[in-house]
Amino acid sequence: MVHRLMLLDTASLYFRAFYGLPDTIRRADGTPVNAVRGLLDMIARLIIDYGATHLVACWDDDWRPQWRVDLLPTYKSHRVAEIVADSPDVEVVPDALEAQLPMIRRVLDLAGIAVVGAPHHEADDVVGTYASHARLPVDVVTGDRDLFQVVDDERQVRVIYTARGMKNLEIMTDAVVVAKYRVLPQQYADYATLRGDASDGLPGVPGIGEKTAATLLLEHGTLEGLLEAAASPGSRVSAAVRSKLAAAADYLTAAPAVVKVVRDLKLPSLEEAGAELHPVDGGARAELERLATEWNLGGSLRRLLAALDRLQ
Repeated sequence: MVHRLMLLDTASLYFRAFYGLPDTIRRADGTPVNAVRGLLDMIARLIIDYGATHLVACWDDDWRPQWRVDLLPTYKSHRVAEIVADSPDVEVVPDALEAQLPMIRRVLDLAGIAVVGAPHHEADDVVGTYASHARLPVDVVTGDRDLFQVVDDERQVRVIYTARGMKNLEIMTDAVVVAKYRVLPQQYADYATLRGDASDGLPGVPGIGEKTAATLLLEHGTLEGLLEAAASPGSRVSAAVRSKLAAAADYLTAAPAVVKVVRDLKLPSLEEAGAELHPVDGGARAELERLATEWNLGGSLRRLLAALDRLQ
């Protein structure tokens, strides 16, 4: 069997599950279980369709790290439900979804699926670290374009992009990223910095859109190279672009560290995390079968167990 690692941007998936299935799917006490069921079905399908033998559900231990906010105060600011003194901001998460997160963690634990987060970091940073150091081919599952920066054909790292739904998954490779954005994956973070991204509260450089950002990176390679050229009187950077970059100098100093995923977190190894998938037996299986009834998880849990049974 060819080993393959799958890294889940877990929040991206359970949000999609929550909004994709009606919250009338509930357990006996009235608690919705649509996100639980939807996530389990996604994982089961992904394991089978993409041949995952190892899997890590990467977790947001801090969805909006303070160090990123300190660098760029607008970062994800539109997603903040409230500010809590001396504590992390509270993200806008519907109560009906919030109630399901402990169930998700419990089921993943019983199913032997590794869940890994890192203090003061987002799931993207956990993904970035594992994807950058794994010795296995890697599939990153996300609806977040930021993670296109980890795509690397040479290291066999690709992104399974979920933005168009689970029935229209898109496999992002070097060639696909170039075809869609006219930049290489390793340029994507600089591209997003220049262009901006409203979904993350990145204002971008006013007056520089997608086409201009791609053209500038094609000519200068990196944001650093572009800024060096803009600072050189003899370069071919136009006066208009120089002016726009100069006006955004503070933003361009802070934003790159915010946009780039961290790739050097101290995380448990795949072996330490228990990333290798295996059938669920014994007491854990009995408990999952009990919860399938008690929590009204229906065929979703059975499909996950069946997907894991294939790995005998």
